[in-house]
Amino acid sequence: MSTASQVATHVPPADPAHPAVGAATSLLDAYAPGDHFLATPGRTLLARGAGRQVPHDGRPLTERVDAALAEAVAAGQESPVVIGAIPFDHTAPAALHIPATVRSAPPLASDPLIALPAGSSATADWRIRPVPEPEVYGEGVAAAVARMWRGEFSKVVLARTLELTSDAPLDLPAMLQRLARRDPSGYTFALPTGPARTLIGASPELLVSRRGNQVVSNPLAGSTPRSDDLAEDVRRAATLLESVKDLHEHAVVVDAVHQALAPHCTDMTVPARPTLIRTATMWHLSTTVTGTLTSPDTSALDLAMALHPTPAVCGTPTRTARQVIVETEPFDRGFFTGVVGWGNAEGDGEWVVTIRCAEAEERTLRLYAGAGVVAASEPEAETAETGAKFRTFLSAVGAEL
Repeated sequence: MSTASQVATHVPPADPAHPAVGAATSLLDAYAPGDHFLATPGRTLLARGAGRQVPHDGRPLTERVDAALAEAVAAGQESPVVIGAIPFDHTAPAALHIPATVRSAPPLASDPLIALPAGSSATADWRIRPVPEPEVYGEGVAAAVARMWRGEFSKVVLARTLELTSDAPLDLPAMLQRLARRDPSGYTFALPTGPARTLIGASPELLVSRRGNQVVSNPLAGSTPRSDDLAEDVRRAATLLESVKDLHEHAVVVDAVHQALAPHCTDMTVPARPTLIRTATMWHLSTTVTGTLTSPDTSALDLAMALHPTPAVCGTPTRTARQVIVETEPFDRGFFTGVVGWGNAEGDGEWVVTIRCAEAEERTLRLYAGAGVVAASEPEAETAETGAKFRTFLSAVGAEL
């Protein structure tokens, strides 16, 4: 008998002193392509069944989601949950569903079995094509910096991609296992975004969560690659905490988050200085912003849409940065730097910034990585940062640049 259960309106955090052995990893092990899998520091979710798709029409996304959840409740579905992905351009079609069944468990990090190795990945002869080439990406960074010095805008996030192609079919469950076990305290996801298409990744960044009247956002901006040498790794972390360029970039993002949440919250707490969080490959400047919701009618998704896109994934001013992205990036971001997560009919939910991810289709993976470009940025450093961010996914598929 499974230790996981039908999803509840509120899934309490696991008691770390009495972890539910195997509950979370059983859902990870049960994942199959076409399922919705989402693991956060608060819960692990596995959703199955066609259920209801949130339609794409002229109404605001939040209205469409609210209506779909209300219809599910009226049809007798107990504790319906919407889960899925929203693109960078939130006016484009989203991939949001209200599945027929949702099984839940405590967080992966609370399950002792998550420490077991994921197993070696199947050998794949990957053909890797960068889009654009690193040199072209660096030229785009240099051009953006020149425009900033002319006063046109203050920040833009520029991304590049790697297209990986294999002769063998993609093993999505194995990729998900490796991503989840490498960073079990993060936000790991595998979500269908179209016929035979899956968005898969492991993001470190919470856009916003709501539980009752408590609101939390954890913006990240300012990063440096980690080192395998402990002394060098510590030195890099300490340098990041004192970096004028990165502290400025981070402050811009935190201020934008504060301004977006302030109309919806009281008793807001915004720390004066950031701290550090780490993933397997990166150090990030991190600030946890908290507040108390003013109105119970404001859902987690309402807050996410008020925040998205933050300067951490777009830039500032937003409209100008969007235009620079369109002019510079030779691809459509799709769901990269969008939002993934879940929400319920009571308005609770967790929505995460879609980074450290890839879009999988048949035998092809498209990996994405971006870097925040400010006036003090150097093309070589930003190119190296995106290369380090690619490592999260490259290690999950046994590929190297």
